[in-house]
Amino acid sequence: MHEEQQYLDLVRRILDTGSLEQGRNGNVYSVFGNMMRFSLQEGTIPLLTTKKIAWKTCFHELMWFLAGKTDNHILQQKGVHIWDANASREFLDSRSLKDNAEGDLGPIYGQQWRHWNTPYKNCQTDYSGCGIDQLKYVIEQLSNPETRTNRRLIVSAWNPEQLDIMALPPCHILMQFNVHEENICPVLCINEAEM
Repeated sequence: MHEEQQYLDLVRRILDTGSLEQGRNGNVYSVFGNMMRFSLQEGTIPLLTTKKIAWKTCFHELMWFLAGKTDNHILQQKGVHIWDANASREFLDSRSLKDNAEGDLGPIYGQQWRHWNTPYKNCQTDYSGCGIDQLKYVIEQLSNPETRTNRRLIVSAWNPEQLDIMALPPCHILMQFNVHEENICPVLCINEAEM
């Protein structure tokens, strides 16, 4: 099966069998417990969608995550506004994050990936050397022929201890990497698949 077909099959499954639920963005059709697998051979990026992709926006957001940042103003300076609504004063207050400055999203993806479970103060704090750098660990393991086939190469954004201080709990909860016959195969787990 072509990797793209996995996505199309999931869309069809959501439309055919998904349950209609009230979500934070209105009514959505949702199915639970889906997985897609993608090869990273030949520099391919597993980005599948039926929508037009804003490449620069995706790139800047990913670089922001990889840097361990949680300050929406950094994205805004690059013309990226996908987190604006969730970084607004009104939204932060609705999540009981009244102490967060506007734009401070709390310990979301980047914080968890690069500084796992470090006590969160604010988006301006330097967390260098704090917590567990999950990305660094996975890269080191994948780079070492003796450990690259470890089945526990996982990066998690789902931290139950800090969910209530995140502007949004993560949708993309974890990434798992598996080296099989010298091919790295990531698995991305999403909280729910919905349309």
